[in-house]
Amino acid sequence: MLRQRVLTALVLAPLALAGLFGLSAGGFALFTALVLLLGAWEWARLAGFDSVPVRLLYTLGLALLLLLTWWGDWMTATWPLWLGALGWLANAWWVSRYPRATEQWRKPVTRMAMGVWVLFPCWIGFYQLRQEGSEWLLFVLLLVWVADIGAYFAGRRFGRRKLAPHVSPGKSWEGVFGGWGAVAVLVLVYALWLPLGVGQALGLLLLALVVAFISVIGDLLESMLKRFRGLKDSSHLLPGHGGILDRIDSLTAAVPLFALIRPWLG
Repeated sequence: MLRQRVLTALVLAPLALAGLFGLSAGGFALFTALVLLLGAWEWARLAGFDSVPVRLLYTLGLALLLLLTWWGDWMTATWPLWLGALGWLANAWWVSRYPRATEQWRKPVTRMAMGVWVLFPCWIGFYQLRQEGSEWLLFVLLLVWVADIGAYFAGRRFGRRKLAPHVSPGKSWEGVFGGWGAVAVLVLVYALWLPLGVGQALGLLLLALVVAFISVIGDLLESMLKRFRGLKDSSHLLPGHGGILDRIDSLTAAVPLFALIRPWLG
């Protein structure tokens, strides 16, 4: 299994970096759309549908929404990002109330709608961050990465208080604090690199801490849906790594929120 994971990562990492930073605006939009449409294929399964025709129809429906957004010149609009922000408030509520609030979202149609406000704003957020400058796209990717690493090691060493025991028993508040510490170091490095003023650096730190916590909610949301469906992975598209959603669940929450708030920092 380890060898399979390493080989998959060695193949996918260069492709992902080339797709994220080596393409034109249109090529980048297409690349990220393809990734998120694969996520939609998996999401239909999380929503309760194992039938190939239904999953294909859901994926095509999201593809049509993305095309209409591109043709309608809405790629720089903020309303999809606000949709994502409001959607993640609902997602956070459901994660915190699991399994007590299951009745509010257990219907397949509700879970399919949930997938729209998770995946569609993420696509818009990716595009807008890329247009603002690759350094901000790189920042949010690094933010999620270092927060996850910090949370992993802090959780293993100090984890006592469970964050969401009914959803993911392994996650702890100590892990969240460890992730925040790692994110603070990243913000310091960025503030020195760009460089940023003291006020901008503090604003970026506050935003980064909020986004890091929301990225945890993204991870927990997928874990909640998989637990409800009795699934270990969202799919087996990535040998040794599970599915696309298993790799981008934190980003689906972090990217649209960061894209929405970052311009306010100037």
